[in-house]
Amino acid sequence: MPEPVEGTSPYLPGLDGLRAVAVLAVIAYHLNFSWARGGLLGVGLFFVLSGYLITDILAAEYRRHQSIRLPQFWVRRARRLLPALFVMLFVTMGWVTLFHRAQLPAMRSDLVPAIFYYSNWWFIFQHVSYFAKFGPPSPLGHLWSLAIEEQFYLVWPFVVLAGLRWIRDRRILISFILLAAAASATEMALLFSPDGNPTRIYDGTDTRAFALLIGAALALALPRDRAFGAISSNARRLLEVVGGSALVGVFVMFWQTNEYGSFLYQGGMVLFSVLCAFTISVTVHPGARLGTLLGWGPLRWIGERSYGIYLWHYPVIVLTTPVGAGPSLLRDILQIAASIGLAALSWRFVEQPVRHGALRRQWSRLRERRWAWPRLRPVGWVVSVVVAANLVVCVIGLAGVVAAPALAATAKDHTVLPPRHHHVGSTTTTSTTPGAHPGPTSTVPVPAGQGVTAIGDSIMVDASTDLEAMLPGIVIDAKVGQQLYQVQSTVPQLKANGDIGDRLILELGTNGPYSTTQLETLLNSLGPMKRIVLVNTRVPRPWQTQVNATIATVAAHYPNATLVNWFADSANDPQYFYTDGIHLNPTGAQYYASLIVQALDAPSPPPPPASH
Repeated sequence: MPEPVEGTSPYLPGLDGLRAVAVLAVIAYHLNFSWARGGLLGVGLFFVLSGYLITDILAAEYRRHQSIRLPQFWVRRARRLLPALFVMLFVTMGWVTLFHRAQLPAMRSDLVPAIFYYSNWWFIFQHVSYFAKFGPPSPLGHLWSLAIEEQFYLVWPFVVLAGLRWIRDRRILISFILLAAAASATEMALLFSPDGNPTRIYDGTDTRAFALLIGAALALALPRDRAFGAISSNARRLLEVVGGSALVGVFVMFWQTNEYGSFLYQGGMVLFSVLCAFTISVTVHPGARLGTLLGWGPLRWIGERSYGIYLWHYPVIVLTTPVGAGPSLLRDILQIAASIGLAALSWRFVEQPVRHGALRRQWSRLRERRWAWPRLRPVGWVVSVVVAANLVVCVIGLAGVVAAPALAATAKDHTVLPPRHHHVGSTTTTSTTPGAHPGPTSTVPVPAGQGVTAIGDSIMVDASTDLEAMLPGIVIDAKVGQQLYQVQSTVPQLKANGDIGDRLILELGTNGPYSTTQLETLLNSLGPMKRIVLVNTRVPRPWQTQVNATIATVAAHYPNATLVNWFADSANDPQYFYTDGIHLNPTGAQYYASLIVQALDAPSPPPPPASH
């Protein structure tokens, strides 16, 4: 949060510089910059800062009044956070209704959780993965972190008030807070599975509380209004070495970590939070020059507007990046500029006026005029007309008056289920439906794809048209962003629908890793197969090597399995891909499908020699 309106604690520009570092790291992560794969940790820096500043404000008020005026605290928080959020939601909803109707279902479902700050648990219970990079993400997917902070703001004042009132020794209170932080970090480590999706522990309030609590403990140990005595030059150098090293460690973790590495969830995020705490502690010390460095004008300017930048950057990126688009420096620059520009407008015309009493003054004017029609300047009339028009658009979008376009046309998550009956050649068949019981012999030709089930993610979606043409009768269950753990939960329904044949094509791994055990469990749950075709992946993400090694291991263990080595077959052939180097253009989709068909028709490998 920016400089407190109430002015009860000294304003430290270096903390705004840290906010700038945090928000720029998050933007770099969401733009998929290769040097910022750990940029998601910028949210962790925000958490430590929020825990520090909120606790510092509460403790300072208690020291002055021997109490904390909770209603006033929450009103200040609402005045600071809600106007900018509501404006962003209002504009985004209108934009989606007019220009991105494929996002309307996501907006309708995510809007209420965003308003009431429970987005993180909504995404967890809806099984929405924060890390599904290649599906169209919700424009509100970033609000999970603000939900955690707001939940903290709601509960933490009670804890601080009770702790300061009942625990006289500040060191004991700090110890209790650090124990709670350790419990939160331990829960994250215990719940983490390297084979599953980390969204539950990444988005959970309980598993992320340690960063907020570490900041809170620091606030009690080192309040902003503490009187510091003069220090020697050697002590200052030591402080600067400690603070500088901690800040360098923060940047190294932005650079070297990634969202799927077990290190982050088994102590890495705690280490990062500790580095942030050391950085903050040196920044607030007047004897060190780190605060001056971080308080550099441009960094301070960005940091003051970091809340608005965070609010706006994600919908801007999501709604202006074409599905499947590759890297574009020009688009990245324009998206960053738009995010900062919208945040600057929000800061100037929404956040600052509201924080300094604009709503109260406007209400007084309306009462004095006894609800007379307001006198507006031309600019005011233009703004009023635009707002009214957007309100109508938002109501139309929320009411479902306009429908989202067909999913297949927008590369959204979908299931491809081709017609059951096809006529090719003159082969005799006893059934035309996969999974059906044999019936009387007839002269109905056997579709080439009868009994073939293909399961995959967006790459399978790309190839689905060609697979249907080459294998009429194939059943394809392909969804953008689909991961193996999601497929496992749909197997009973696929079986109930009769969509599981006796030949399987499986392509998963574009969106995240899985283990050998998980893959084998899925294969076994699908039932006996005459042929299994496993297709590996080409995706420039940290899990590519792990996924391909897992697929190769499982393919070697199943005598009826064949490996399609798409990673090798597509090497040095950029003509198969769109600009992202992942998704298939028409040429690549046709070649990809042909490799799968060849593998499906290849002779079965000989059984392993019997051991003596």
